[in-house]
Amino acid sequence: MEPTYTITDISKRTGLSHDTIRYYEKINLIPGPARSDSGQRVYAQLDMDRYIFVSILKKTNMPLKKIQSYMDHSSRQEYEVCYAVLKEHASRIESQMADMLATLDILRYKLKHFEELKTGDFLQQHEEDVK
Repeated sequence: MEPTYTITDISKRTGLSHDTIRYYEKINLIPGPARSDSGQRVYAQLDMDRYIFVSILKKTNMPLKKIQSYMDHSSRQEYEVCYAVLKEHASRIESQMADMLATLDILRYKLKHFEELKTGDFLQQHEEDVK
């Protein structure tokens, strides 16, 4: 039998709040789950997988409207459109990563400089350069 999950399970696995999960269901980003006899949400593995993927897209700053468009095309099996959306997003992430790496290089340079100032190595090196 396939495992089932509660809204708390989805929340813990994805980092999404209960309110966010309910909101995504309300706007039909992800289809609403089955309900137990007592009316509680019962999520299937497919639901969990969808929420995990949506949370990954959100963490990488894909706009909610773009995620919704992707999910709509996916549900209609319009895979060429899905491919294009993900390809564009991957390119954006790669560009952001390059920018972040350049920023990290600058920060490391500055940290090294301040470490040298802190240990006195910078002053000693500067004095040797002057001689």
